[in-house]
Amino acid sequence: MPSLPERILILGGTAEASKLAADLMEQGETFVITALAGRTEYPASLAGDVRIGGFGGVDGLAAYLRSQGITRVIDATHPFARQISANAVEACRKAEVPLTVHLRPPWLQQPGDRWIIVETLEAAAKAFPEGARVFLALGRQYIDLFAQRTDCHFVIRMVDAPSTPLPFTHADIVVGKAAADWEAEKALLEGHAITHLVTRNSGGEASYGKIIAARILELPVVMIARPIA
Repeated sequence: MPSLPERILILGGTAEASKLAADLMEQGETFVITALAGRTEYPASLAGDVRIGGFGGVDGLAAYLRSQGITRVIDATHPFARQISANAVEACRKAEVPLTVHLRPPWLQQPGDRWIIVETLEAAAKAFPEGARVFLALGRQYIDLFAQRTDCHFVIRMVDAPSTPLPFTHADIVVGKAAADWEAEKALLEGHAITHLVTRNSGGEASYGKIIAARILELPVVMIARPIA
């Protein structure tokens, strides 16, 4: 009797998760669901099925795994998505479903990098001088704290245009995603006369272009370190 195909839930939202879904679907004999948090209004097309929205904590995720007959969970979320990763560990234990974690390595400082490494958003907001022109390469949910710095000008990159005005005194909005193309990122930083870059140490190739661009331009990078598990 042939075995039933695997039913895999990918906790996604990253370029690696998208590639993983495509690879698994190409192999065949696998049913793939990618779960997205829903923070992006128009997510990129993904191979397999897509589920958008939260699960309702550990118990909600465990119930979903059972109801959908999930045979394996792959955590390929953003390295800073601590809550869903912690929930996945406990939910998989409760539902007795194997869990695989795909954690991309962090970026490492290279010769020429001018990193100011901080542990928190609060420290990052204090790390540049008065009059700085700061490029915020952070998610929407992480930027409000920087609005307190009314002595600086911010350029804020967002995947979706904001639906309501942001609480910044001096700010420009750039709509789009980070690019691996360092030349495009360099042109963006130069075009806005950026003096400082703020980002999280997300790792991965898809958004590394801005790091290379800052290195070439000799710009200080306020690098928010990964949380300790």
